[in-house]
Formats: sequence, structure tokens, C-alpha cells
Amino acid sequence: MKATRTGVNRMDHASDITADYAQDLRATLKGLLLSIVEKRAPNIAPLLADEGADDVPSAETMGQYLQAANIWFQLSKIVEENAAVRERRYLETDEGAAAVEGSFAQTMGQIKAENAGAFGAAEALLCVGPTLTAHPTEAKRVTILEIHRRIYRLLVSLEADRWTPREREDRVEQLRNEIDLLWLSGELRMARPSLADEIEWGLQFFRDSLFDATPQLFESFARAKAEVFGDEAADVRPCVRFHSWIGGDRDGNPNVTAEVTEDAIRRGRVAAMECYQEGLGKAIRMLSITGTLSRIPDPAKAALEAVVSRVPEAEAIAARNKGEYFRQALSAVAARLNGENAYRHVSDFITDLKVVERALDTVQAKGLSEQLVRPIRWRAEVFGFRTTSLDIRQNSTVVTSVLAEVWAATGKPTAFGSGDWSARLRAEIGKEKLKKIDMALLSPEGQELMTLMGVIHATRQGDDPESIGSFILSMTRSTDDLLAVYLLARYAGFSAEFISLPIVPLFETIDDLRNAPAILRDLFAVPIVNRSLKRLGGKVEIMLGYSDSNKDGGFICSTWELDKAQRKITRELALHGYTPRFFHGRGGSVSRGGAPTGRAIAAQPAGTIGGAMRTTEQGEVVSAKYANRGTALHELELMASSVLSHTALSKPSGKDEPEFHDALEALSGMSQAAYSNLLHRPGFVAYFQEASPVEELAQLKIGSRPARRFGASSLADLRAIPWVFAWTQNRHLLTGWYGFGTACESFQKVRGAEGKALLAKMYERSHLFHLMVDEVEKTLYQADMKIAARYSALVTDPAVREDVLGLIEAEYERSKAAILMITGEDALADRFVKLKDRFERAQPQLNVIHQIQIDQLTQLRGDNASKMSIPLLQSMNCIAAGLGWTG
Repeated sequence: MKATRTGVNRMDHASDITADYAQDLRATLKGLLLSIVEKRAPNIAPLLADEGADDVPSAETMGQYLQAANIWFQLSKIVEENAAVRERRYLETDEGAAAVEGSFAQTMGQIKAENAGAFGAAEALLCVGPTLTAHPTEAKRVTILEIHRRIYRLLVSLEADRWTPREREDRVEQLRNEIDLLWLSGELRMARPSLADEIEWGLQFFRDSLFDATPQLFESFARAKAEVFGDEAADVRPCVRFHSWIGGDRDGNPNVTAEVTEDAIRRGRVAAMECYQEGLGKAIRMLSITGTLSRIPDPAKAALEAVVSRVPEAEAIAARNKGEYFRQALSAVAARLNGENAYRHVSDFITDLKVVERALDTVQAKGLSEQLVRPIRWRAEVFGFRTTSLDIRQNSTVVTSVLAEVWAATGKPTAFGSGDWSARLRAEIGKEKLKKIDMALLSPEGQELMTLMGVIHATRQGDDPESIGSFILSMTRSTDDLLAVYLLARYAGFSAEFISLPIVPLFETIDDLRNAPAILRDLFAVPIVNRSLKRLGGKVEIMLGYSDSNKDGGFICSTWELDKAQRKITRELALHGYTPRFFHGRGGSVSRGGAPTGRAIAAQPAGTIGGAMRTTEQGEVVSAKYANRGTALHELELMASSVLSHTALSKPSGKDEPEFHDALEALSGMSQAAYSNLLHRPGFVAYFQEASPVEELAQLKIGSRPARRFGASSLADLRAIPWVFAWTQNRHLLTGWYGFGTACESFQKVRGAEGKALLAKMYERSHLFHLMVDEVEKTLYQADMKIAARYSALVTDPAVREDVLGLIEAEYERSKAAILMITGEDALADRFVKLKDRFERAQPQLNVIHQIQIDQLTQLRGDNASKMSIPLLQSMNCIAAGLGWTG
């Protein structure tokens, strides 16, 4: 549904008000930062005060300048978040919740207007799965994130009109102290974070925002449903499930052991229990309802007494809270979270909470029930006794290598990739009994994986099986790769009848995406797989890799191949009686699948979502979305409402679809050819290594895992994250646009005026192509060929430098011309006002910081220094903060 002119005017008005507010906030924070700089580093104050200054600081003041610039970028980001929440609140206050883009109220209103009958089915299917990962793309320490949160909350506090001038000044002084603390704490990690640190980093977002935002999400859904459809009685079915990879993702990270995985599960359980105890404690304190005044009906009273009777402390609880049946029942529930007769299953905990809710309804205290008890029950339905379901990820190379060891240990080695290998897999996987493995005959890697499989088996057969989520097989290239996981699960103790562990292929390269339907077809032909998938509900989870497919084929090719793969996989699954749950492995940058949530979901192929979607939330994306409750609630609602809308309303492009698909196929092929030609150009690898800080990135201690999967030094072995990080740091940003210009230019040469008209038509009518064009345009706007040329001067071979840079510059101009031709705009990013405003404010300082980084790289490489330059590492953090992402 297109926005009305009135709706656009409302949003523009709200944006104007918040823009003025944000400008005032920035002025306040800039003044506070300058006051600290003048106290602690007065020599750099003039450089910071003049936002247009392009003087490079001296060697003595360089570190302080970078520290101050980084803090300013961080403060600007906090202001943006605060202003965005304020803008949404202004819109909702002025015009109602339906005026807020991506709200449940807006989405349900659209569904009611366009296809009201589809709502019930879409609601029943709705389930979104944000998945937190510890990918090394977050350059901020937890300490820094905590200071950011306090600053954000102080800004929220300052919005209130109730403060006296003295009270307001007190809060401004608190802000100054927090900014001073940012300065004194330092930004750089002195050592890589431990896995325990990363696990706690992930759980902190639940403690700070997600435990509270989740029941608020369901309240928002219930309120919108009542307002739009008039349904006030029905309870809300939880529509979100959180997953995590932190402590479970061992792909290329040997530090993640079975012991670490068990520790992650334990910590998640502790966090959930602490959350429930806090909520129950508040409810117990407030529910001072006495039986003598409230006249609780006998059945409700008996049900409450039954809850109390199940704990050893029953008599003490009854004596302490005489006649206060609700306090007694909730005290008993709290006692059963730990200790004797503790709940084994979260379902029993939920049942007792429902008893209290129903009893409160009988005394006409439904409001208290909804305020105090229902949020705890909703949390329990989502978080269980675990907080998240911990996914396990391992590379197919490791899995097949360990299976080869297992077979060798059982006395019959078999060569991987041979016909015997495939036949033996299919024969053994269905056997009732398998030979016992002598773990002593396995390598340390083999022992570790088989120990892990034992932990998985014990957990999936235990009291809280969802503590372990899916086993994700990265670099899935064949059916045999997946069957190897199934067979190792059998060796670990899963039965020949049913393997309860969801085993998920991760298709990452262009070839693997193209082969995915055939791989799955062969997989479904294996009886134990077919039985297991049916018993798991018939919804097959498929993970799609955005980063590696982009690195493999470029942005345009990757985006189109991911679209095709989803449609083909959906059709293949339907033939076997399955439906897909696609798991999108997105990152923060365009090159790694990053895009505005609502528009990215709207651009998914019609009929491929079916109410269910999972996405990875990586590094700085986690902080940006979930550090603060207001933003977290909006992001969860936007994701869920977008999936709801797609499920209820998406439909193919009609008569235009074949023509659009044909054009996208042609554009994809030409784009991939141009991208591949660049990557295979003589000297390209040397250019990449010398014109970027990719080798030095390893010293920026932002994650626990190495930059390369198996320690090799080839471009193919380099992870996608440092690949994107490096091209971002040197402002080429070619991973988000290269090949687009050549594809569009060649398309028009072949098809002439009709081709030009078709591109414009696709931009207007195709969600996917429109998203492609917009994201390419934003990336081109943030790329800077002048800065790129300065980095290219680091390349020692002048012929390589001139050749590769010349190709990149020419493609940049072609891509820019293609964007302006398709959109009809006069300049890049004129439509993206907020992006342009933010970027223009940051650009002068970024120019200085890029020059510092180039100078540091020159000095470091020239001296063959063994000690890393601190200013160089600071510059990496600064550029990441200024642009808003790392990799």
C-alpha cells in the first residue's frame, strides 16, 4: 500500500520536529565533549570544534584526536536512535499507531483492507527467529556499550518537562561524567574477548531490553488486533523465538568446545531464571489481595492452594501470607524455580502461572493479571528455562573428516567422495545398531566433535530439549555432507527411528545455491531423514548465506541467486510435502545482506515465507537494534509485522514476472562476469592486500575467532567479514556495487531503448530490483574514489595500482550513471535525506581519519615493525563508527 500524501506530510512534519530536536541534542553533547577535551587534551580542541577542519593532527596528539572523534561518532549514533524513537512516539501520539511504519496496527489495517480473510491463517503461522551471533563485527567493548546505554537513558530522561533548572543541570552533569568515562575507559580491547565474555555480551541484551520488550511486543499485537479486527478476548500466541550462536558456532573457531557449549546453555538458564524471579518478586510484593475482602470463588481458591501444596515450604508460605492466596501461590511458584521439587519442564511453570491469571480474573482483577502475571507467562513461553535456543554450527569439511576417522576407528576406512562413501552412508544410517567408537583412536578434533554430539544428544533427550536449536552445516555442498551429520548423530546415541535434532544445510556459494534443490531432493529420499523431518513438523529449515555468495559472485548476482534459490527450494519441498523456514544469514552492510528490515522482507519471493523466518543479528547490528528497549520493541514489531504482511498479501508480479526474471537473469550474469574479471585480474590480490588494512585487521581484537577458516592465506579461505571490512575501510566499498554499471550498460546495448525502459519499469514495480538499486545507490554514495586513490598509493607495483584502480574507477562511474538513469535523480542519495545528512556531518572528520590510517600503514609496512600501531587500530574503530558498520 502506497503512503498517501497526507501520510507523507505527517511523517515529514514529525521528521522536521525530531530533526530540530536532534540538532539541539548534538549541540549539547558536542559542547560537553569539547569541555572534556579542553580539560584532557586541549591541543586537539580546535580540530574538533571546526567540523570542516581537514588538518591532520601531529604524531603527539593523533591518538587523542582519534579517541575524541570516535566518541563523537558514538554520541551521534545515540542521538539518532533517541530521535528515531521520539519520532515514532510523536507519530503515534498525533495520528495513532497505524501511522508508524511497520507497526502491527498499520500492517493489520492493510491486511483488513486488501485481504481480510488471509489474516487468521497468517497469524497462526507467524513465528520470527532473531539469532544473535558473535561474528567479529562489533568493535565495541561491553563496558563501552553499558556507558552508551546510560547516556541514552539520560537523554530520554531529559525529554521530560517536569525537571527544575537545577534538576536538569544535574542530568546534564551526569551526561558530562559519562562522556568523561568514555574518554577514560578507552575503546580498544587489549586482548581478544574470551568466549565467556562473548556469551555474557549476548545475554546482556536480554537483561537490558529483550526480556522486557518481548511481552510488550505481544501487548502491541493484542492491542492492534482488538482495534482493527475487534477481537479483544483471544490470547496472543507467542510469535518470536530467540536463537543464539554464541558458544555454539565452532566453524573455524577451535576455541568453541563442547564444554563452552554446555557453559553457554547453563548461563542462558541462569539469565532466564533471574528474569522470572525478578518478575515474580514484583508480583508478590504488589498482589496484597486478601481472601476476606476479595471473595475468591472456591474453585479458584482450591487451584491456588494446589499450587502451594506442591512445595516443601507450603506451611511456611501459608503462615507468612495468611489469607493472601495470590501471594502464597506466586511464592510457591518462585520456590519451584530452584531447589527441591523444582520445575523440570517450563510447561509446568506456565500452567501454574495460568492458574494465578484465571484466579485473578475471578475477582475482577484482570488488569493486575495482565500487568503482573501475564508478562511472566509470555516470557516463559518464549524464553523457556534457557533464554535462547543455542544453535550448533560446524563446517562440512570438519564433519566429513571426523566421519572418515570414525570409520577408520571401526576397522573399515572409506575414501571421502567415492561411491563407496555414499553407499556406506546410506546403508549405515538406517541400521538399528552401530559399532561403538573407541574415542582414543580419534584425533583431538574427532574427539571434540563426538563429545559435542554426545552433549547434543543428552540435551535433546533431556528436560529442556530446545536448549539446543539446530545443527547448521556451513559450506553444505552435497547430500552426503548432510548425511554425515545424521550418521554422527546416530553414533552419538540418536535412534534409527527418529533423529530429533534439526540438521540445517547452509548454502553459501553461488554453485551451492544453484544445486540446493537437487541436494534436498536426494536428502528426502533417505527414509530416516524423511521420518525425522515429518515428526519435527514438516517445516524444513534452510539457511542461506549472503556474505559468501556475495564474495563469490558480487552483490547483484548474489541477490538474484538467493531469490531464485528460495523459489526453487520452496517448489521442491512442496513436491515432498514440506514447507520451508528460510534462515537468512545477513550482516550489517549491504554486501552481507544488510538492508532495511521491512523492505528486505517485502522483497522476498511471493509464497516463500509462509509466516516463518529466521535471521542472524550480527555484531554492531545487535547493538543498534537491541541495546535499548524502545528500539528493540520497534525492531521486533517491524520484523514480525513485515513477515505477517508478506504471508497474507504477497503475490507474484503477474504478467510482468517472466519479463522481469529474464532481465534479472541477464543482469546477474553480466554483473558476475564483470566482478569475476576483477577478482581474477593479474595483481588484484596484491592490490587488495596492500591497498587495505586487511592483514592488520587481525590485530583489532573484536572477536574470539580467526579471520581465516583454516589458517591458509588464500583469498578463497578469507572469511567474508574481513573481506567486506577491508573494502569498507579503504572506501572502495566495491562489494556492494561492483558489476552493476557494466550489467546495466550491456543490457541497454543489447536491448536498446526497450532495455532502458524495462529497467525503469522494474524499478517501479519489482520489490527486489528496487531494493537492489536503492542499496547500490547508498553504497556508491558512501564510497569515495578520491579516498580510494589515496589508499591505492600503498600498492608497491605502479602497473598493478593503475590497472586495478582504473577498472574500479571506471566501473564506479558506469554504476553511478546507471543509478541516475534508472531513478531519474540528479545526484546520488538525494532520496535518502537522513543518510545524506548523517554522512555529510561525518565526512570531514572521516577524511582526516583515512589519511591518518594511510600514513600509519605506510609507516608500519616501511619499518617492517613487529609491534602494531595503536593509532592504526584506533583509526579502524573510528572509520567503522563513522560509517556505521564494520563488515
